[in-house]
Amino acid sequence: MSTQYSILFKQEHAHDDAIWTAAWGKSEKDGSETIITGSLDDLVKVWKWSDEKLELQWTLEGHQLGVVSVDISHNGSIAASSSLDAHIRLWDLESGKQIKSMDAGPVDAWTVAFSPDSKYIATGSHLGKVNIFGVESGKKEYSLDTRGKFILSIAYSPDGKYLASGAIDGIINIFDIATGKLLHTLEGHAMPIRSLTFSPDSQLLVTASDDGYIKIYDVQHANLAGTLSGHASWVLNVAFSPDNTHFVSSSSDKSVKVWEASTRACVNTFFDHQDQVWSVKYNSTGSKIISAGDDRAIHIYDCPM
Repeated sequence: MSTQYSILFKQEHAHDDAIWTAAWGKSEKDGSETIITGSLDDLVKVWKWSDEKLELQWTLEGHQLGVVSVDISHNGSIAASSSLDAHIRLWDLESGKQIKSMDAGPVDAWTVAFSPDSKYIATGSHLGKVNIFGVESGKKEYSLDTRGKFILSIAYSPDGKYLASGAIDGIINIFDIATGKLLHTLEGHAMPIRSLTFSPDSQLLVTASDDGYIKIYDVQHANLAGTLSGHASWVLNVAFSPDNTHFVSSSSDKSVKVWEASTRACVNTFFDHQDQVWSVKYNSTGSKIISAGDDRAIHIYDCPM
């Protein structure tokens, strides 16, 4: 148990090109921890995290172009990846084999996210639609239409009630999943929304934008609850800690920042990357943070518990 924030592990040259996306999952079967990274080198890599180090388990080949987004199902058994090749691929994390490849249409898959029950995968499209694919069927089941611009980012609320999308023009939409209705449209940012994340209690939505700001919204009332500045450039990724107390952000300014949710204060800044940091995530307990980016390195940090 750590009493302060510190860098624990660095995996240099984890890929042959920029790392755009990372996910951290835990197997319900055996409790083992898996990290997945996706890169501009067209590869998805699966790493085991144990004894405070990363070991490469599988290199997953199949995407024809750069891998934009990865996610891990909530039981830790399946990974999803999306690529500039417009395909979403599902991978079995026990065997390292591809389960399915789904054609999302021309340039029509960006961020992928598993629904809380892991039965669906949502992805944003260039036409302003959120397309929902069935994990079992491997087909598009339905769409939610923002009637807006290209959707860069997407997130399900942990309680399964809401889906939020962030567009290239800075518009955020929140849908009621049960009815498919558009509940709220939030216009707090004027530039692309690279990432958004719900708090574990589904009460707050945190958004990251190229305008350099992080915004916090009260989901129920669609009120702006806070605007956080601190990054010197685009904010590329945000993720909430599982205990609801902190969230983490990464930026083009090469830094990773940890924020306290209650005070909205930045409690730590890591300046360990050599280039912009595209992805940041917590592990399942909130004791670790992973970051990855253009310098091709994966960093793991220790968090005070």
